[in-house]
Amino acid sequence: MEQESGPRADPDGYSVLVVEDDPGLAGSLLRGLVRAGYRASSADTARGALTHVPSPDVVLLDLGLPDMDGIELCRLLRRRSDAAIIVVTARGEEGDRVAALDEGADDYLVKPFGLAELLARIRAVLRRTRPSAPELLTHGPLVVDPRTRKVTVGGVDVALTPKEFDILHCLAADPGRVVTRQEILERAWDAHWYGPTKVLDVHMAALRRKLGVPGLLETVYGRGFRLGEVGPVR
Repeated sequence: MEQESGPRADPDGYSVLVVEDDPGLAGSLLRGLVRAGYRASSADTARGALTHVPSPDVVLLDLGLPDMDGIELCRLLRRRSDAAIIVVTARGEEGDRVAALDEGADDYLVKPFGLAELLARIRAVLRRTRPSAPELLTHGPLVVDPRTRKVTVGGVDVALTPKEFDILHCLAADPGRVVTRQEILERAWDAHWYGPTKVLDVHMAALRRKLGVPGLLETVYGRGFRLGEVGPVR
């Protein structure tokens, strides 16, 4: 069974799903969340949590549910959603903490707890998982929008592959600074990338061709790459 509690806050506000089979505690949490400005709803079973629509921004997850162990539910929620998961439970043993965190929980709070601490934990996980929309990155005629992953040069859209965008984002985030080849590979590929570094040169050549601005992408031999100073596109 699911229920909605209280008036909806700012439509741009975050939503929190309380997964708790104790109706008294669930109701108390819902009231506190709504007063704090969140959109709050509840589910008293694992099935209700898994079928909840729309997907919430934060899940407060009790481990002692009637139809499924909470650790298993945490694993399933993490596979289906990018919601932040805060385990809220009476089970305080280290093994339970480790298991929940290993299955994708972002935080773990043991009952009893105060509402102020819970709200602080929610704010903390939202800062990590739902950062503020990044500002446009501009450099001469180049504009990079990290939120929409769009790039324009002189007001004209430039279609990039995901990897090309990630490489350009690395450079545009700190224009003028030399970004090493290794740093770009770690940020645009993976921190444990062990493939040939020549793949970066192929992508850089494609980027230069697509951006079409001579001198915009500079190679600093022996060090890496940077955005060079260029004038407006005519």
